[in-house]
Amino acid sequence: MALLSAREALAFPGGDNSSDTIINDVHLNLTTLSHWNYTLYSNGSLSNGSWCLLAFRPYMPSYVLPNGTFLNVTWCWTPTKPIDVRGGVAVGYAVLFGIALVLTLVALNKHGRLHLPVEKRFYPIGRRWQWYWGSWVCATAMISLITSIDVDRYFLPELPVILSSFFWYLMQMGTVALVWEAVRHWGSWMERQFIDPDPFTLRDDDRRSKVEFYLPLLFYLFLWLNFFMIVPRNWEPVQHQRYPQQTLNDAAPTATDSRFKAGAFLLAVCWLITVYSLRHSIKYYCPRNRGIFNRITGFFRYTPLRFMLIIPLVAALVTYQVLVAFRFEYSPLKVGGLDAAIFAGGYTPSLLIVYIQAVFGFINPNEDLELQRQRRVRHQALDREMGIVYKPSWWRRVNGEVLDPNASMRDRLLRNVREVQGNKRPAPGTEIPANAADGAADVEMTPVSPALTSPRPPGPHSERYRGRSDRTRQQAAIDRVAGLPLAQREELMMDGPPPPSYTETLSTGPSPQVPGAARSISAQSSASTNQPPQQIRSMLDV
Repeated sequence: MALLSAREALAFPGGDNSSDTIINDVHLNLTTLSHWNYTLYSNGSLSNGSWCLLAFRPYMPSYVLPNGTFLNVTWCWTPTKPIDVRGGVAVGYAVLFGIALVLTLVALNKHGRLHLPVEKRFYPIGRRWQWYWGSWVCATAMISLITSIDVDRYFLPELPVILSSFFWYLMQMGTVALVWEAVRHWGSWMERQFIDPDPFTLRDDDRRSKVEFYLPLLFYLFLWLNFFMIVPRNWEPVQHQRYPQQTLNDAAPTATDSRFKAGAFLLAVCWLITVYSLRHSIKYYCPRNRGIFNRITGFFRYTPLRFMLIIPLVAALVTYQVLVAFRFEYSPLKVGGLDAAIFAGGYTPSLLIVYIQAVFGFINPNEDLELQRQRRVRHQALDREMGIVYKPSWWRRVNGEVLDPNASMRDRLLRNVREVQGNKRPAPGTEIPANAADGAADVEMTPVSPALTSPRPPGPHSERYRGRSDRTRQQAAIDRVAGLPLAQREELMMDGPPPPSYTETLSTGPSPQVPGAARSISAQSSASTNQPPQQIRSMLDV
């Protein structure tokens, strides 16, 4: 803890004796105060360099012990003052940023939702980053503003001014990143619309693609350099603003050192990269203009209204940060600084940018839904060119092509049966067996029509085949058997008497009128038993 200046030190007032002093009608042991090196200062504090306590009513301690302990003490690092103008305005800004946070989350839910399959070239997180950074800006701004309430309420400046300044710089970084992501994603959205009709319109290895690959890396390089220039430092000298000389010696040089100046200019480079990214997207995805003046006119013509508003605002934000890096009296790091400059240049641009983003987030449609609409428009145009006319929506309902959501599984299976048979609806007076759907449900297949189990009508192979083709002869035999009733097919497959021998067939011969006559004659004749055995002459006799 830094000491107050010696020029503001006061002598202890006299008391009842040489070892007594009266401060605000309270008797304290002067010997104990001198032993522990306590000094009374003109601002009403009593300090020994390590401890500081308030020595005015109603915070005056009531007694001091010989070991230097005070009773009913109030330390100097206590918010004892009422809320000042800076604290009151900070409360209002904190409420506005809280509302903006809710709107940002609603917009994130709207634009971050997917309605199309994810494409490798366009990841969903790319469209969500601007809303992530918007949430970051609102959260850091609220922390900075809430801690700003105690900046002027503390008797001696301490931790609140450090927290307020720390999160203020984080809010500035988030705002610049928010605008960058909005501009970058707009270029990505333009590219997606450009290649959706023809994916091979743009090359993947040209100058355009390389610039779009390296620009984000370059932007975040300078943004993180700004972070490392500002955040990782010793913030304790910022709170050394307990009297004017200490402010000039410690706080002002720290708030305007070379690192703060370098960080401000790095933020300006990030702004220039954002503007170049916007110009790059307009050049490749919007109609081209010839000539310098036409290009300038086209740049402002094709820039979306949202960017016409937020890019100048972020430029004002960067300008203010450069200003406070050189002029400490306008900085939010100064206790009791110029409130109008702090809120107008430090918080208002970020607040307006977040609200503009939220308003356009509610106006603009989801990108997947918009892409689906563009595809429908293109398909309708192609159908008109080809002369394709689609039937109205009521046509399917009239013709029974719309499924009833309350229909049972049996009704759906019967509808499938009718479609297989070529009938979308049953003929008047036709009854469908009740067990047809049950059997189909058992095997999870369409039930077999009764017409398929009846005898088949004569086909092209119904008559006996007289040709030489074995395949056709086999098919004709199969067709004849398939066309027979089930009882006849079973009778054909039954085992019957053996065929007659070769000698009996040669001796008697079959009767052409009566089938099986040779078998009956050979059974009644005794010639086969009286004659000598047949001599086998060749393999044909076996």
